[in-house]
Amino acid sequence: MATLTDALAKAVLDLEEGKIKQLVEERLAAGVSPMEIVNSMQEGMTGVGNLFETGEYFLSELIMAGEIMKETMVKLEPLLTGTNQDYKGNIVIGTVKGDIHDLGKDIVVMLLKGAGYNVIDLGVDVPPEKFIAAVKEHQAPLLAMSVLLTACQESVKDTVLAVKEAGLDTKILVGGNYVDEKVREYSGADYSTNLASDGVKIAEAVF
Repeated sequence: MATLTDALAKAVLDLEEGKIKQLVEERLAAGVSPMEIVNSMQEGMTGVGNLFETGEYFLSELIMAGEIMKETMVKLEPLLTGTNQDYKGNIVIGTVKGDIHDLGKDIVVMLLKGAGYNVIDLGVDVPPEKFIAAVKEHQAPLLAMSVLLTACQESVKDTVLAVKEAGLDTKILVGGNYVDEKVREYSGADYSTNLASDGVKIAEAVF
C-alpha cells in the first residue's frame, strides 16, 4: 500500500480520533472546502480497508474507523448539504451483500438528498433481490451500489446481472474507494466512481 502523504488521511488510517478532529477544524478555519476534507478522509478509509483485507486490522478497527468518520461527518454535513429541495426523482442505494461499510454510502446519500433527490437507502449487506424489489417499487431510474472490500466485487457483479435479468430499465452506479473503470467493466455497471461528489454528477446525467 502506498504511503499516505496527506496528514488527515494518515490520521484516519491510524485511528487517531483527536488528531482527526484537530485537523478538520484547522482546515475548515483555513478555508479548505468540506468536500476536499471528506475526500482526504475517504483516502484514509481506503487504507483502513486495505489493512482489514490483509489481516493487519480486524473488524473492530474497521468499525472504529467508521464511527470516527460518522462523528466527524456530523460537523461537516451541514456544510455539504445543498438547499435545493425540488423533487428530482428516486434513487435506490445500498452497500452490496457481504460488505458492512456504510460511510461512503452515507455521504453520497447526504449529497443526493441535498441536491433534491428522493433516496431510498437499503443499508448494508444488501442482497440482489432486495435491490431489485426496491427499484421495482420506487420505479427508480438509478441504482447505486457501494463497496469497500475488494473481496465483494463478485457481489457487485452478481447484483448487476440479477438486475439485468429482471429486465429493469435502470442505470447502475457502483462506487467505492478503490472502484475504477476496470471494476465497472468487470461488474457490468453503467457508471463507476471513487468520489462521493461524483454521485450527484452521475445522477444529473441519468435524470
